[in-house]
Order: sequence, then structure tokens, then C-alpha cells
Amino acid sequence: MIDAAEVAERAGALRERLARAGGDRVKVVAVTKGFGPDAVAAAVEAGLADVGENYAQELLAKANELGIAPIDAQQPRWHFIGRLQRNKVRKIAGHVHLWQSVDRPELATEIARWAPDARVLVQVDTAGVGGRGGCPPEEAAGLVDRCREAGLAVAGLMAVGAPGPPEHARPGFRLLASQAADLGLAELSMGMTADIEVAVEEGATMVRIGTALFGPRPH
Repeated sequence: MIDAAEVAERAGALRERLARAGGDRVKVVAVTKGFGPDAVAAAVEAGLADVGENYAQELLAKANELGIAPIDAQQPRWHFIGRLQRNKVRKIAGHVHLWQSVDRPELATEIARWAPDARVLVQVDTAGVGGRGGCPPEEAAGLVDRCREAGLAVAGLMAVGAPGPPEHARPGFRLLASQAADLGLAELSMGMTADIEVAVEEGATMVRIGTALFGPRPH
């Protein structure tokens, strides 16, 4: 079971980390992958209204168990942050506030079909690590155009930092920030528990945090 008071305490410590790095205005997306609905409830109670999910079936299960209706004025605001198969889009389209992992034209088309005018981020593979999603950096501008042509609202770019020490992520984060600036995009979703300071220093506007809020992910 997730201790809501402990999550609130950790959220406070996280905000202090962000503030020390110069990111007191950075949005925190609480990643509840692998945890139960109690993690979602604890995040919202701690003032973290933005919740990230990596798997469509987990998002649906948690929304159903918590009695959360499709998008309305309620919290949380679901962010889909994992690799997504097109056949799963329809099932979660009514719940997702921000699609963070659009990495190919076919996925953009499917999202536009089931969630017209949806807000999206284009995921860029700045680390060159296979299996984690993201389009090659040289294809990002074209994919942004394709998303817009499909009627989607492209809010910004997203990337997963390179594995290893936090400094290993800096070149990729810097590249993402440069691309976003060239494309006139405001949102930069980059940085997780281990590398948030580097991400903030390179311009992150939102970070995706799991371990620092909920502890190690259950097996």
C-alpha cells in the first residue's frame, strides 16, 4: 500500500530539488507505472494533478477502480508516456489529457481519429537507445508537421535521457531544447528521478517522476 503522507513528504522534497536547480515552475508528472490506484490517489492528494501511465491497460484499470470518468474537470490529468500501439488508442482516447509519446505518423493519425484536436508531444530519440521509442532527431520537424496536418495540437517535444550518470543525458536534453526552440514549441518533457537537475538546467518544463515519489517500482 502507498502511504499518502509519505508521498506528500517526498513531493515536498522533490519540489525543493527542482527549486535548487532553478525549476520551481517545472510541472511534475507523477508516474504510477507498476503501482496501484492508491498511488494515483496519493499523488492527487499531494497536489500532483498530472499523472503519467506507460500502459493503456493500467490507465484504464486505475481510472475504473477510482471511478474517474473520461476527461472532464476532475483530476487527475492523465499523461500517456509509454510506447503505444495504434489498436490501444481508441480504448484510452477519452481519458488522456496529453499524449507524450507520439513517435510516428501512423500513431498521430490514429490519435487524431479518436481524439480530434488532442494535445500531443512528439517523442524524439535523442539517446540512440533502441526499444524506448522516439523518432530520430532528423525526423522530428517532419513529424511535428504531420501531427499538425492531422489536426493535433503539438505542445512540445519529449525525450528519455541517455542511461548512465546524469551528465550522460545532457547532450540529448540540449539537442531537444534546441529543436523545440527552432520549431517554436514551448513544452519540453525531459528528466526523471535521477537526472532532473540536468534536465532543468537544459530547459525542461515538465519532468516525469516515479521513484522519488513512490519508491522502487514493484516487480
